[in-house]
This record gives sequence, C-alpha cells and structure tokens, in this order.
Amino acid sequence: MSNPALSALPRVDRVLAHPLVAAAIERMGVALVTRLVRAEIDAARRELLAHEREAAPLEGDVASDVACKAAGLGRSRTRRVINATGVILHTNLGRAPLADEARAAVSETMAGYASLELDLETGKRGGRAAFAEAALAALSGAESALVVNNCAAAVLLVLASEAAGKRVVVSRGELVEIGGSFRVPDILRQSGCELVEVGTTNRTRIADYERALDSGPVGAILRVHQGNFRMTGFVERPELTELAALSRARGVPLVKDLGGGALVELTEIGVEGGSRGFSGEPTVGGSVRGGADLVCFSGDKVLGGPQAGIVLGRAEHVERARKHPLARALRLGRLPLVALEATLALYLRGEASSVPVLHAIERSLHDVGARAARWAETAARAGHDVRVVDTEVEMGGGALADRTIASRGMAVKCSDGADALAARLRAGEPAVVGRVVDDLLVLDARTVLDGEDDALLEALLRALTAG
Repeated sequence: MSNPALSALPRVDRVLAHPLVAAAIERMGVALVTRLVRAEIDAARRELLAHEREAAPLEGDVASDVACKAAGLGRSRTRRVINATGVILHTNLGRAPLADEARAAVSETMAGYASLELDLETGKRGGRAAFAEAALAALSGAESALVVNNCAAAVLLVLASEAAGKRVVVSRGELVEIGGSFRVPDILRQSGCELVEVGTTNRTRIADYERALDSGPVGAILRVHQGNFRMTGFVERPELTELAALSRARGVPLVKDLGGGALVELTEIGVEGGSRGFSGEPTVGGSVRGGADLVCFSGDKVLGGPQAGIVLGRAEHVERARKHPLARALRLGRLPLVALEATLALYLRGEASSVPVLHAIERSLHDVGARAARWAETAARAGHDVRVVDTEVEMGGGALADRTIASRGMAVKCSDGADALAARLRAGEPAVVGRVVDDLLVLDARTVLDGEDDALLEALLRALTAG
C-alpha cells in the first residue's frame, strides 16, 4: 500500500526559494545547496517508506536543516589557525608552517606561469625539481635525490622499484602505524612486496636478519624509524651501520624510512635560557653516512617545508625509482615544489633559523616567558583571570615521541569553563587552538608564530567577553 505522506514531501524548488537557505546559496552556490536539499528530501522519503516517521517534513523544516548543514559544511573549509597548543608539528593543523621566503615564492608563482619543466637558458624542456634535488643531495651528502608528494609515497615508490614481487625484511618492532590508520604492512602489500617479519616486538638481532636472508631471495631490507612511539626496557635492535654492513655483504639494498627527516642536529637547539633541546632524532645525513642505500622522509615535518616526500641515497637506486611508472603518479605539485625550493635555499645559505619550526625550537626560554608575560599583562588589564605557567612543548608530527622542551604560556580561567572558552576561540576569526588543563585554557607561547600576538589577544578578549 502506498504511503500518502510521500505526496506531501516538499518540492526541491520550493525549498531552494525559502528565505532560510538564501544565505547558503549566496555563500556556496545553488548547485551544492541543491544537493543538500535533495539529500534531506530523499532521507525523509526513505524514513516514510520504512515507516520510521508518520508525516512528511514541512518545507520550512527542510530549509532549516539544509541551512544548518550548509553552515557546518562552510565551517569545514580549511582556514587560518593560530597554534597555541604547545605542539610544533601539529598534524591536524597542517604540520610545518612555511618560512616567509617560501610563502613569498608560492605567492609569486601562483600569480602566473612558471618555469616548472622549462630550461630558460636553452628554451627546451628542463628537469622538474632539479634545484630541490641538487640541494637535498648537497645538504645530506647523498649521491642523488628525488621528490614526490609525501613520505608514504616515497616508501611506496622505493619498495615498488626495488622489490616488487620480492621479499622485504622488516623487524617486528618497526611494523608501525602512522596517522590515518596507514600501516607499514599495508604499504608493503600495495608496493607488490612480500613482508618477512624478523625478531620479536622488543628485540631484533642481526642474526634474525641473517636467517631471513639465508632462507631465500630478498629484494630489500626496510628499516623504519620509530618516530611516533618509544620502546624502553628489555629492547634491542642492530645499529644502522651494522645492518648496512650486512646488506652490502649480501648485495641487498637497505632502505631507511626516516619519517621526520631532520637536516640539522636538534640536540643543541633551544638550550639557551633553560630549555634542553630535542635529542635523539636521527638526521638525514647521519642515515646516509650510516650506510642506507635509500632514505625516505617528509618535507613538512622537522625539515620545516611543505608536504613532500623525499627519496635520496645512492644514485643507481634513486634513478631506478625515478624511472618507475609510479613516479609520475606520485610527483610533487608545482606550488609545494616552489615552497620546498625556497625552504632548502635557506638551509643552503646557512639561514635555517628562519624556518619557523627551527625558530620555535631555538627560541630561548627567557624570550618565550617574556612573551607569555606580555599576553598576561594585557589580559589582566582587561579584567580577566590569567597567569603565566610553565609548560612542555612537543615536536609532534610523528617525531621525537617522548621528548619535550621547556616553554611557558598563559593560563586563562573563564566563568563558563575552559571547554566553552576553547570552543569560542576555535569558532573565531582567526581561530585559536590551545589546550585545556584542569579547567584552564593554556595558550603556549612557543608555538605561536611571530606577528600573531595581537590577533591572538584580540580573539581571546572577544571570546572572554562573549562568555
């Protein structure tokens, strides 16, 4: 039997003409809003057919629901955020912010055409990413380099070019999962390799690798940096140099998935004024010198550039990856390539401290504390309950999982609670993201970029007043 309520469903054109959706159409266009309207009406139709509702929704009710969903969709657009979380490489906030030089280079390139694959001297087709790859090789001591669109792509490409259809040996303690549920075994399968696990979760010895190599042909040994977790206690694994010696003796390439990819030593950065610097992060150059045939790492982590995946190492292996069909599918786009070039140019000129990630690390605790004190003085003058507090900053981005450096921030008490204040700050323009600790909102002074102080304070005072 037909349901008479179906004929009472609102018409799409009538909902689109309703005043409640006029603002959504102005912001997003009629095509997208029409899809939202159809989805609402179709959902109501399914509920009527399933007898989950008795009556059709009114035209105004559908229009109201569409307006709410359109507003939510609009809020999902990527927009500028002030990072006061105390996490330098916050994955949810886009990881590394770009240096001024990189932003300027991208802005200039966006305005017109670019010599992406044109040799301006000869007028003929030129090599894509030639400067970036030469810079990376020079900075790391590698023979050659190749850039793709992220580190997972770099690992996928390397494994596909070196070991497709072959076995790849990995320690059980390195079968990690990175953000977004991407796992090393999954990447291995997609590259067409067969995973051979060796050792145990906490202890892998060189003899475990030797037995795997003795048991049949192997395409590669994969060493994965445990950047986003730490194992302590009864643990063991061979040094990279020991593993490299075995790989050379057996004629099997050694691939190092470094993840973070520091181009400079971080141990001594940030020690001035009481912060102790980040220690324990292997450098790209150290991995090359340690004997890895190929090293893969990210451009938007410790390097401080745009999202990119970097492959470098021995020329014959890099060229094999460059010629693989996947290389075209995974290549880096024009704008991130320009940003990467500009970032690497800073390293080449010895101006790495201009990279915001490194600047945040090396900033003295005295300067960070003075900044937090200025914030607190301004907020207190406006009558708000604030104080300067000691904090600890994390690197984030899957690097240096258990390391922190000392920092300072401003703790804010709000009458309707820290969670409500945090929500208002996230909804503001610009959005400000801090962290809630013991019903206080803490804004860390080390991760807020230079030049953002006034905007942060204005947003905070608006949010406090609104509460």
